[in-house]
Amino acid sequence: MRLEDYFSHEGDRILVSRQQASTFAKKIAGDFNPIHDEDAKRFCVPGDLLFALGLHFYGLSQQMCFNFGGMVSDVPLLFSESYGNDISICDENGKEYLNISRSGERSQDQQLISELTQRYVEFSGQTFPHILVPLMQDKQVMINTERPLVIYERMAINLDDLDFQSTQLALSSSELQVEGKRGNVSLKFVVEAGGRTIGRGEKNIVLSGLREYDQSKINVLVKDYNARKKSYTG
Repeated sequence: MRLEDYFSHEGDRILVSRQQASTFAKKIAGDFNPIHDEDAKRFCVPGDLLFALGLHFYGLSQQMCFNFGGMVSDVPLLFSESYGNDISICDENGKEYLNISRSGERSQDQQLISELTQRYVEFSGQTFPHILVPLMQDKQVMINTERPLVIYERMAINLDDLDFQSTQLALSSSELQVEGKRGNVSLKFVVEAGGRTIGRGEKNIVLSGLREYDQSKINVLVKDYNARKKSYTG
């Protein structure tokens, strides 16, 4: 993965085009959420791409937490140089879209960073339908299948050390908590390398507009999603 293909920059001013965001979502993450389509009315840059940019510019730390504060769409972001443990990614008007907190040992090894980024993005992009559909079925709720809105809220990772090369990520548990028309999803995972567990993490997602579960509508949604994925030629 050449992350440089998915953004342009002028100093600390970073811009992700719709085409770059959409290609990253589909080609790198395997994520065919319609909100990442170039012509989507509610288009947004994938949270996984913002995560990748955060690691690219600020390095990998043993403990990191990424909090996503808003949907990025056609707006330049400022990735200013920072050596502190709390980093705020804002637009030119000061609106925060991503906050990164970090601690522990730190590495700027781009090969290491690229490896972990690739594995995490591949893992994260498989959330729908493999993980979310069984969770919704279990709770007998579902998203609006005509206007599905699944938003990345938070990601945290805790690594025992940074002495590894190739990695694998595996889901360890998943949970959906329903609060009215809102659903909060927690996906916990382990990071493995060389036959040992070297870390753990958690991804949090918000589901909006929940309604009563309808298997026939979910079947159509999954069928359409898989068809979009199968027909992609990028």
